[in-house]
Amino acid sequence: MGAFSIGTTEFAAMSLLPFFAADLGISEPQAGHAISAYALGVVVGAPVIAVLAARVSRRTLLIALMALFALGNGLSATSGSYTSLLVFRFISGLPHGAYFGIASLVAASLVPIDQRGRAVSRTFLGLTVATIIGVPVANALGQWLGWRAGFVVVAVLALVTMALVAVFAPRGKPHAAVSPLSELGAFRNPQVLLTLLSGAIGFGGLFAVYTYAASTLIEVTRESEAYVPLVACVFGVGMTVGNLVAGKAADVALEKTAIAVFLWSAVTLSLFPLMSGHLWSLLLSMFLVGCSGGLGPVLQTRLMDVAGDAQALAAAAHHSAFNVANALGPWLAGLAISAGYGFTASGWIGALLALTGLGVFLLALRLDRHSARAEPSAVG
Repeated sequence: MGAFSIGTTEFAAMSLLPFFAADLGISEPQAGHAISAYALGVVVGAPVIAVLAARVSRRTLLIALMALFALGNGLSATSGSYTSLLVFRFISGLPHGAYFGIASLVAASLVPIDQRGRAVSRTFLGLTVATIIGVPVANALGQWLGWRAGFVVVAVLALVTMALVAVFAPRGKPHAAVSPLSELGAFRNPQVLLTLLSGAIGFGGLFAVYTYAASTLIEVTRESEAYVPLVACVFGVGMTVGNLVAGKAADVALEKTAIAVFLWSAVTLSLFPLMSGHLWSLLLSMFLVGCSGGLGPVLQTRLMDVAGDAQALAAAAHHSAFNVANALGPWLAGLAISAGYGFTASGWIGALLALTGLGVFLLALRLDRHSARAEPSAVG
C-alpha cells in the first residue's frame, strides 16, 4: 500500500502535468519543474533520513515517513501558485526514498538469500500496480474534479498505509552495530556509487518519455485527453511485467539481467518517436518502455550485495538515484522540446541516457572484477 501511494503520486503528477500547467498559467516544460522538485526531495531526503534514523526501528520509521508523505501531498492539493506547488512537491518527495529502501530491506530479510530479487520486486509491485490502477484513477479524478483531487487521493492512501504498517509490519529493534557513521560508509564504496550513478542516468529515459506522454498523445498523436488514463494504464502493465520478470531473473543472473534491461530500455526508447503517430502504436510503445521499469529491483538487489554494513543508506540512496533520473530525464527532454524538436524528442534523449547508464554499469563490473583479481595477489 505504501508503494502504491508513492507510485500514484509520482506518476499521476506527470500525467496531470498539462492540467495543472493550464490552471496555474505556466508552460508545460515549466510545469515539469514540479516533477523535478519532487525528485529533488527524494534525492535530499533519502540519504539524510537514512543516516539520521539509523537507530530508529524500521516499523516506527515507516509510519513516520508515511505521515510526512501524507502531509506533503495534502499541502500539494492546496497549492495556489507555481512556487507553492514546487515547495509542497519537494516536501512530498522527502520520505519517498527512505520508505522504499527500508521496505525493501524488510522484505529481503524475510526470505532466503536466493529469493531477494523476487522479494524486492514484490515490494515494488505496489508502485507498478499504481501505474495500472492508481494513476489512471487519479488522472480521471483530476480531469473530473480538478487536478488537486489527485493529490487528495494520495494523502488518504498514505494515512491508510500508516494504519496498515502499524498493524502488520514486523516489530524489531535496530541492529546494535548500526550507526549514522557506519551508514555513511556506503558513500566511500565505489561499487555503491557507480551502481547508483548507473541508475541515476540510465533510468532517466523512462521518465523523459513518461513525463511528456500526455502531451505527446494530445499534440502529436492528435487524440483526445480522455485517452491519457489508458496510456498510463498500458505503461503500468508494462512496468508490472518488467518488474516481475526482471526480479525473478535477477535471482538467477543479476548482472546479465541488469545489462539486458539497460539494452531493452535503449531500444524501446529509440522506437518511441517512430511509434507516436497512431494511438495503437503509441500504446504498444508505452508498454515496451514500461517494461524497462524492471531495472529498479535489479539494481536494488545489487546494492544489497555491494553495500556491506551500510544497507539502509544504500537502499534509500537507490531511490535518490532513480529520482535524479526523474529530474534529469524530464529536464533534458524539456530542453529539447523548448528548442523546437517536438515532444517525440524525449525518446531520443531517453535512449542516450539508457546507453550512458549501461556504460557506467559496465565500468562498475569491470572495476569489481579487476579488484577481485588483484585481492589474492595483495594477500599473497
